[in-house]
Amino acid sequence: MLKTMVSRIAFVGALFAVTGCAEFEQLGAALGVAKPETTAPAPATDGVPTTGLSTAEALDQTTDAERQAAAQTGGGRALGQTVASLGSPAEPGFWLKTPLVQAETAGRVRDPATGLSVAVTLIPIDGPETAGSRLSLSAMRLLEVNLTDLVTLQVLA
Repeated sequence: MLKTMVSRIAFVGALFAVTGCAEFEQLGAALGVAKPETTAPAPATDGVPTTGLSTAEALDQTTDAERQAAAQTGGGRALGQTVASLGSPAEPGFWLKTPLVQAETAGRVRDPATGLSVAVTLIPIDGPETAGSRLSLSAMRLLEVNLTDLVTLQVLA
């Protein structure tokens, strides 16, 4: 008797796991077997706060004054061009991580397609000068580029 009951419970449990259909849930309820609880794994956030933050505007923690200062036009010595993708949205501010510099320095990036530019901190990363760069969320927003695009930028120091 016990062996038969255990077999039924195992069978119904396997059906729940495979199908999750309402009929099998009803069958399990009739046999006194509860549907096993399942929980989805929590999504990885890489340190980015996610509660109530579903837009780039919400993630961008820079102030209006900081955005205005970064948007001021300026020049500088051309260091070259780079293709940049969105860097970590968890890192606030205006920065470009690029192999075009050997030490952290003040600089500017310019989108040749639109002419828009933004003052950034240039942060060195390993790699050849032809390697790609990562641009901060705040800088990408001021350049008015799509956050999922790879954007070609002129880098000035």
